[in-house]
Amino acid sequence: MAEAEREAVPPVHRSVLVRSDRDHVFDVFVREIGQWWPTSSHSLGADEVVAVTVERHVGGRVYETDADGTECSWGKILVWEPPERFAMTWESTRYEHGAPERRLSPEGAVTEVELRFLALGPALTRVELEHRGWERLSPDLARRYPGSYTAGWSLILDRMVAHAEGR
Repeated sequence: MAEAEREAVPPVHRSVLVRSDRDHVFDVFVREIGQWWPTSSHSLGADEVVAVTVERHVGGRVYETDADGTECSWGKILVWEPPERFAMTWESTRYEHGAPERRLSPEGAVTEVELRFLALGPALTRVELEHRGWERLSPDLARRYPGSYTAGWSLILDRMVAHAEGR
């Protein structure tokens, strides 16, 4: 099906409130991501992942590193405006999920994730996430992935909140 003929798929939206200041919450997300991200269930290397890195500039990589030093890209930074927001390509949607090894899927494509950090007070921040670009995937994946990513992003953001609040 040609790209122009594909049906638009609405973005995934998630948001959370964090009882902490915006600068801290932004730093927790980008500098401490490897400490709270659930890599065993939400990464390409699962239990092999020992680090997650965000290179903090436009064009910077976001990637996981396995115990043997293998790096696997999650995406590249498209927008970098600390502490208000950042956006990145999301390359995980290019891979076959559930495959025993990292294998590119012929149906996959790169999507985009944007995070906004809104200061609601001196110690309260709203984090808003939008995951978009589902129409770039095959029609089958475009039907299946947004639902699983909705649940996944909820879990991930809840983990980030707990870490940022020291729970």
